[in-house]
Amino acid sequence: MPKDLLFEIGLEETPARFIRAAMDQLKDRTVKWLDASGIQHGAVEAYATPRRLAVLVKEVAEKQEDVEEEVKGPSRKIALDENGNWSKAALGFARSQGVEPEQFTFRELGGVEYIYVTKNTKGVYTADVLPEGLLGILTSMTFPKNMRWASYDFKFVRPIKWLVALFGQDIVPVSIAGVESSNVTRGHRFLGSEAVITDPATYLDVLRKQHVIADTEERQKLIVDQIKKLAAEKGWNIAVKEDLLEEVLFLVETPTVLVGTFEESFLNIPQEVLITSMREHQRYFPVLDDQGSLLPFFVTVRNGNAESLDVISKGNEKVLRARLSDAKFFYEEDQKLAIKDALSKLETIVFHEELGTIGDKVRRIRRIADSLAAKLNVDSSVRETASRGAEICKFDLVTQMVYEFPELQGVMGQDYARKAGEPQAVADVVFEHYQPRFAGDNVPASLAGAIVSIADKIDTMVGCFSIGIIPTGSQDPYGLRRQAQGIVQIVLEHKLEINLSDIFALGIEAHEELRGLKRPASQISQDMSEFFSLRVKKILSDDLRYDIVDAVIAAGYDDVVSVVKRGNALAAAVNGQEDFKTTVESFNRVSNLAAKAVSAEKVRSDLLTESSEQALYEAWQSVSGGYQQALEHKEAQQALDTLSGLKAPITTFFDSVMVMAEDEQIRNNRLALLAAIDGDLKAFADFSKLVWA
Repeated sequence: MPKDLLFEIGLEETPARFIRAAMDQLKDRTVKWLDASGIQHGAVEAYATPRRLAVLVKEVAEKQEDVEEEVKGPSRKIALDENGNWSKAALGFARSQGVEPEQFTFRELGGVEYIYVTKNTKGVYTADVLPEGLLGILTSMTFPKNMRWASYDFKFVRPIKWLVALFGQDIVPVSIAGVESSNVTRGHRFLGSEAVITDPATYLDVLRKQHVIADTEERQKLIVDQIKKLAAEKGWNIAVKEDLLEEVLFLVETPTVLVGTFEESFLNIPQEVLITSMREHQRYFPVLDDQGSLLPFFVTVRNGNAESLDVISKGNEKVLRARLSDAKFFYEEDQKLAIKDALSKLETIVFHEELGTIGDKVRRIRRIADSLAAKLNVDSSVRETASRGAEICKFDLVTQMVYEFPELQGVMGQDYARKAGEPQAVADVVFEHYQPRFAGDNVPASLAGAIVSIADKIDTMVGCFSIGIIPTGSQDPYGLRRQAQGIVQIVLEHKLEINLSDIFALGIEAHEELRGLKRPASQISQDMSEFFSLRVKKILSDDLRYDIVDAVIAAGYDDVVSVVKRGNALAAAVNGQEDFKTTVESFNRVSNLAAKAVSAEKVRSDLLTESSEQALYEAWQSVSGGYQQALEHKEAQQALDTLSGLKAPITTFFDSVMVMAEDEQIRNNRLALLAAIDGDLKAFADFSKLVWA
């Protein structure tokens, strides 16, 4: 009869950021072990708190399934010697399978007879393999950081304090680092006590009585519901960030939401500073009004019940007051630092030992931004704003506030620049040039901000690529994938009239002139082009089928605005035009034969002897100019519609003309015509990559 299985690993408090992955890993390894062991089971649930990881498996079979397996051995020719006796190969096969040769049978496969043997393996009892299995699951778990404790060589995320291992009502004997398994769990550190689990199915209820909500979904719902109730009662907007909620979830076992307050005088500090201090240092949720302005309150979650909440609130208020007092001091002191003095300090901060100081980087950013503005032919006001913004974009890195809260770089620079008398547009550039900071973040709103953001990102990328730092696999310590993605996003959203290769060239020129290059410029540009192709492909893949992405990428992605428009136009045609498949088939017939054309051969109209080839030539001549112009102006839909107009003359051509004529001149001229048309087709997409259901 099936039984439930419970395995709980009791720990000292584990860092919140490790817990969900560890919980999921425990579940995954348990399922894989059960499946690999041939043990039938029902639903599997994983639970976690700061002090425990647990997995509960319903209806685990008491015994492994019996296995009947048919195994193929050597061929008859190899299995029997010339006298008809079993060969060494056959006898070795029998030993390896644990059978006698008398159990062999012969069966034909692919015209050859082979030995076959049927093995019957009796399943063992689950209880007999669980001790070794659970221990193997525990010791195979991995974490970003491990600990070793006492004199044990074994390492784990945190010291193991207790183990619960139950199969039905029976304790599964597991021992590790001096801890023996039992049926005794531990409740909340202060509110609970030890408790006996008589049956795995009672696990959650037993812990609940000991003030532990082990189910993460239930615990999160309790937190969210309490916050929503509080917000409704007070008429507040409590800003709940998912990452902070996730962290708080794994800091508590019994969540109780409480409110604190702070002096309104602190509201004179930019609210980003206050919110960051509350979230990052204290794990508090800020409170906003309907207009998004910060109110002098905070919400936090206590690991305990509702007793003495006023005392707890006062303690939290005292700690926050000290934090905000520090922030206020830093903020006031920073404003005494002149921007020019801050810039001079950047000369002492190393950006990278091979790429110079932050001061060196700023000079390159300004150089690239100036060149980029000229390339884009922006008006003088944007050019001046971008140049000044680039010059001061990193000055806040030496402020005390950014030193304390690195995530406020740009935010503080914008505020300090405005207070120092810089134009608002310049101050905005200081903030915007870091955007987009992460996936889903906004791109710079202003054109000047977009220019400086690209300049900053391409400087970092060219610098890293020039000294051989190119991301491979999952390794990307300088965030170059994010930087490249950001550049592509900015170009797209601002519809900048510039190719990626031009951006690469501006970055390479700045590095070459201001510091020199260790690798040839052509190699850097080539490596960056290959690297960016994956970023462009990723953005296209968010909305388009893989084959459409491959088709338009093959025609070029240097102009990212164009490749996106071509992708959208092609997707619309594939999904919306019933006869587009036959259009593509005609294009592919052109491409297949065009591959046989003599390179550099030009079409001679005097050699076009058939009316259908003359008609095709005239049709192509009539649309080619307009098609190229449509592509140049990024009017992708018009360009594709123009190409589609060639379908009829192409079809007629192939129906009535033998392309591979015996006359070499005629043959080569026809191939040259197809090659010329194919050149236009390939400028839009490689239509052969499209896949049809």
